[in-house]
Amino acid sequence: MTRPVAVVTGGAGFIGSHMVDVLVADGFAVRVIDSLIGGREANIAHHAGQADVVLEKGDIRALEPGSSLFRDARYVFHFAGIGDIVPSIEQPIEYMDANVQGTVRVLECARAAGVEKFVYAASSSCYGLADVPTREDHPIRPQYPYALSKYQAEQACFHWHQCYGLPVNAIRIFNAYGTRSRTSGAYGAVFGVFLRQKLAGKPFTVVGDGNQTRDFLYVTDVAEAFYAAARTPMTGQVWNLGAGKPQSVNRLVELLGGDKIHIPKRPGEPDCTWADITRITTDLGWHPKVSFEEGVRLILDNIEYWREAPLWDPSSIAKATETWFKFLGDK
Repeated sequence: MTRPVAVVTGGAGFIGSHMVDVLVADGFAVRVIDSLIGGREANIAHHAGQADVVLEKGDIRALEPGSSLFRDARYVFHFAGIGDIVPSIEQPIEYMDANVQGTVRVLECARAAGVEKFVYAASSSCYGLADVPTREDHPIRPQYPYALSKYQAEQACFHWHQCYGLPVNAIRIFNAYGTRSRTSGAYGAVFGVFLRQKLAGKPFTVVGDGNQTRDFLYVTDVAEAFYAAARTPMTGQVWNLGAGKPQSVNRLVELLGGDKIHIPKRPGEPDCTWADITRITTDLGWHPKVSFEEGVRLILDNIEYWREAPLWDPSSIAKATETWFKFLGDK
């Protein structure tokens, strides 16, 4: 029997590679497109030799409608794009081009292929400094170009739904963490920073007092939510995605084990991120399965993955975030 086909953009990346795992486990043939700038071929290497997982190395901005990659595809999961706050402030054209125009390219390929569902990986950064717990109808207040680019791409997705009838859903991810997260690039997510510091026997660089909380959700739970968003008959929907149970940075340090030092609190960063997950649990019957403690243990079991990551200290962090303080301060 012919396997159903799904396309995963950014499928060699952090969340995308786990999406590939979910799809393969349910009998899909998966076609991955990834530039391999942030993603790693090793993330899907365990599928090597399987005729039903194909990797195309390339930039989504080079895609054209009618691409064979999308032929007969049932679902498209769109994770490809570029992240991080500071580089987006320094290179806004690149971010708008990759994240907005790149998304339009993927939308057009999906439309030409007549896919059954297009699921977009949106970002909770669109809310800015939000009231918590944050619902989907919260005012949109992006604070920096990355957030703006992700939200404008989300708007493009829903415009393609409205104008062309493309069956689209979007999920605004809060704080995903887990194995295979990015090890290269700019100073960014707390897990990558801390794991490399632990490997080096260095103290964790805790921003502010460490009491700030984040709605961390383990990556396999993220992938399962996206799969549910593809299989539902609902279209034109956007859902917030988190565990609905914020955890403090100090709690993370406690679970990782090690010394800590404090660095200055940064402007534009919320004290708390907290997704109201009422809609996604009600609409899709999805619920988080992996506890924070279990998720951190799974990461520690795979900590060697982060040995190649940059090793940050207070001095290098201060230099890397100069632009952050310059443009996001006093607002």
